[in-house]
Amino acid sequence: MPEYKAPLRDFKFVMDELLNVQAHYSELPSAEMTTPDMVDAIIQEGAKFCEQVLSPLNLSGDQEGCKLTDKGEVLTPSGFKEAYQQYVEGGWPSISAPEEQGGQGLPESLGLVMSEMVGTSNWSWGMYPGLSHGAVATIQLHGSDEQKERYLPKLVSGEWTGTMCLTEAQCGSDLGILRCKAEPNADGSYNITGTKIFISAGDHDMAENIIHIVLARTPDAPAGTKGISLFIVPKLWVNDDGTSGDANGVTCGSIEHKMGIHGNSTCVLNFDGAKGYLIGPENKGLACMFTFMNFARLGTALQGLGAAELSYQGSVVYAKERLSMRSLSGVKNPDGPADPIIVHPDVRRMLLTQKAFAEGARAMIYFIAVQGDFVHHGATEEIRKEADEMMGFLTPIAKAFLTEVGYEASNEGMQVLGGHGYITEWGMEQIVRDCRIALMYEGTTGIQALDLLGRKVLMTQGASLKRFTKLVHVFCKEQAENEEIKEFIEPLAKLNKEWGEMTMKIGMAAMKNRDEVGAASYDYLMYSGYATLAYFWAKMALVAKQKLAAGTTETAFYEAKVQTARFYFQRILPRTVSHAQTALSGAGSLMDMPEEYFTV
Repeated sequence: MPEYKAPLRDFKFVMDELLNVQAHYSELPSAEMTTPDMVDAIIQEGAKFCEQVLSPLNLSGDQEGCKLTDKGEVLTPSGFKEAYQQYVEGGWPSISAPEEQGGQGLPESLGLVMSEMVGTSNWSWGMYPGLSHGAVATIQLHGSDEQKERYLPKLVSGEWTGTMCLTEAQCGSDLGILRCKAEPNADGSYNITGTKIFISAGDHDMAENIIHIVLARTPDAPAGTKGISLFIVPKLWVNDDGTSGDANGVTCGSIEHKMGIHGNSTCVLNFDGAKGYLIGPENKGLACMFTFMNFARLGTALQGLGAAELSYQGSVVYAKERLSMRSLSGVKNPDGPADPIIVHPDVRRMLLTQKAFAEGARAMIYFIAVQGDFVHHGATEEIRKEADEMMGFLTPIAKAFLTEVGYEASNEGMQVLGGHGYITEWGMEQIVRDCRIALMYEGTTGIQALDLLGRKVLMTQGASLKRFTKLVHVFCKEQAENEEIKEFIEPLAKLNKEWGEMTMKIGMAAMKNRDEVGAASYDYLMYSGYATLAYFWAKMALVAKQKLAAGTTETAFYEAKVQTARFYFQRILPRTVSHAQTALSGAGSLMDMPEEYFTV
C-alpha cells in the first residue's frame, strides 16, 4: 500500500500563496483568531495522525472488512475503533463546529484540510466521522433548540456518530418514490418503519450511539417529492439527561458486499417502529436536506482528489525505483541493467496526469471551501449570497468532474505499476476500487451534469455561469500583456469565450426539445471541469512565475508547478474540443433509436 505523506508544501502553496487564506480569515467575524501559527500547528498534527495511525490501517482494513455477528452487532476492522478514540481525544471532530455547541469554531476551509488528509490516508475509516457532518449540519440548520441541545454536543465531540438514511431498494436518486413510513404518536414523536439501503457507516462499534437522519412519509403526505419529511432517529434512545438508553428498533439487516471501501460498514438498515422526531417542517424534508448538499458534495469531491494524490504518491515512488528497458534517447542508468521507468515518455504522461489532477483539484476544492466560509460567516447578507451562488455553480463541477478524473488518475497509477499494480499487496488496485463509488455518491455524474446545465445555468439564464466566467475574464484581461504566462492566458481566454457561446447554443436547442439538455449535459459538465481547472492552473503558474522572478530557494517546487501547468494546457485541456463537439451534436443520435431496438 502506498505510504501516505501529507503534501504539506502544497497545502501551504494553495492556502497561503494562491488563495491567501490568512487575509480571508481576517475578513470573517468568527475567524479573526485563526493565526498562521495555529493553522500550521493543526495541519502538522493532523498529518502525523493520518500518516502514523490511519494510513497503516488502509490495506488491512480493506482485507479484513466489516463483520455482522449472529447477535446483530457490526464489527469494524482491527484498529479502526482505537484510531477513532484517538481521533476523538485529539478534538478533531469538533474543529469547525460552533463554540456554543462544543466546537472549536474554526473555519470550514481549515477543517477541509483535515478531511483531505483523513480521506486520502484511509477513505473507508474517514467515512465514519465524515458522515456525521451531514447529521450535524442538518440539526444545526433545521433542528429545534431542544433537538440541538439533545443531539449536537455528543455529535460534535465525536462521542456519537451520524448518518443520512435516504436511499431505498426501489429508489436510488429518485427519492420521490420512497416508501418509508412515519406514523405520528400522541407525544409528538413518530414511529418510523421501512428499510434503507446503502447506508454508509450505518452501524458499527466505534461510537456509543448513532444518530440517523431519515427521510420518510407521514400518513397523509402528498405523492412524490412534495410529501417527504425528515426525522431524527437514534440507534439508542436518548434520555432526557442526554445519556443513551434502550435500543430503538433500528437494526442492521446486512452489510453490503461491494467493490471497495470494505473497511466501511455500508448497511441495510431496518426501521421497525423506531421512535423519531420530525426535523424541519413536515413535507419539506428534501428542501431541508439540500440546504447542506453543497458541503456534502464537496466532501465527495475530496475522494477524487484523494484518489489522484495517493495513486500519484504510490506510482511516482515505484517509477523512480523500477528498472525496465532503456531510454529512447540514450542510457540514463549506465551502472544498472536497465533504466528506471520514469525516463519513458508514456510513464511521464501517466504521472503528470495524476499530478495535474491532484494539485488542480486541491486548488479548486479549497477555493470552493473559502466560498463556504463566506456562506456561513460572511459579514453581510450580500457577501453570503454571492458566495452561496458561486459555490452552487462550482459544486456539481467539483463533485462530478473531480471524481471522474480522480478515478482516471487512480487507474493510471495502477497502470504505472503494470502487473504489480493489479496485485493486492501493492495497494494500487484498492485505490481504484475505493474511488469508483465516488462517481455515484450524492448523485451520479449524469445527475450532477443535469443540475449544472439545467438548474444552475439554463434556469438562471446563464447568470451563474457568467459569475464565474467574469472572474476568469478579469484575470485574463489583467494578465493579457504578461509574456511570462502568455501560453496559459491566451488559450484560457479563448476557452472562456467559447464556454458562453456553447451554452447559448445548447439553450436555444433546448427551447425546442428538452431532451437536448440531457443529451448535452455530461459533455457540458466535463468541458466545464477542464475549463475550470485551466483557470486554477493558470493562476498557479502565475504565482510560481512570480516566486521564481523574485528569487527563491525552492526553484524545483515552483518550476514543477509551471511545467505541470504546461502539461495540463498542452495535453489535457485539448479534451474540451471533443466535449464541445459532442455537446453540440444534438439529441438525435441518442434518442432517435426506438426503445424496442435495444435487445439482448
